[in-house]
Amino acid sequence: MSEARSSVRGPVRVALVGATGLVGRKVIEISSAGDEARIVGIARREARLPPGARMEMFVAEPDKWGEVMAAVRPRALICALGTTMKKAGGDREAFRAVDQDLVLATAQAAQAVGVPNMVVVSAAGADSRSRSFYMRVKGETEEALTKVGFKRLDILRPGLLRGERVDDLRLAERAAIIAAPLIDPLLSGSWERFRSIDAALVAEAALGLALRRAGGRFTHDNEAIRRAAREWRRTSETGAAA
Repeated sequence: MSEARSSVRGPVRVALVGATGLVGRKVIEISSAGDEARIVGIARREARLPPGARMEMFVAEPDKWGEVMAAVRPRALICALGTTMKKAGGDREAFRAVDQDLVLATAQAAQAVGVPNMVVVSAAGADSRSRSFYMRVKGETEEALTKVGFKRLDILRPGLLRGERVDDLRLAERAAIIAAPLIDPLLSGSWERFRSIDAALVAEAALGLALRRAGGRFTHDNEAIRRAAREWRRTSETGAAA
């Protein structure tokens, strides 16, 4: 789907859930370095923030997140929530409770209080018909989000995320990142979408897309994420948000 871009004068208040994850921390770091966006983090517990973070952080139970958004009135919601089967203790329902139920409940709460835009970090290969439980949940969540009623919904489908996680040791992911320079060139055709991508690019794309005014539903693979990240950097350098 094509779209027209229009400028937004900053700083613009953007709500962020999933602030402690790899992409969430990058969103905080990048936004804190400029004046285009001001992040309002919403979390269930206190968390260590990146050095130099310029943001507001609210700690509340998830059923109160809508009240927080109603009070701060963000222009957009960036959702970088996510867990792993390991963290969920191998329990599929515990995994679904975060990656689907919490994501959807947060989206509904945001839309109900008038937040027009949502950007959600999903995954390459997300498909509600997938045999993979992980990809199926991601795909089902995407489909549910399209029915929430946002003026604009951006779904990011990055491949393997590269970057340093804080207090979250993922050995299999770490091994895959080390091997990525060798594996990425071998992934072609429909497999190309699974190539690795720097989490900072995903964060830049999320920020830029969160500030766009054009309505619609947009899905972004690695290449589209890189384009959006480049546009964010250009507009940041000129002092005008996308």
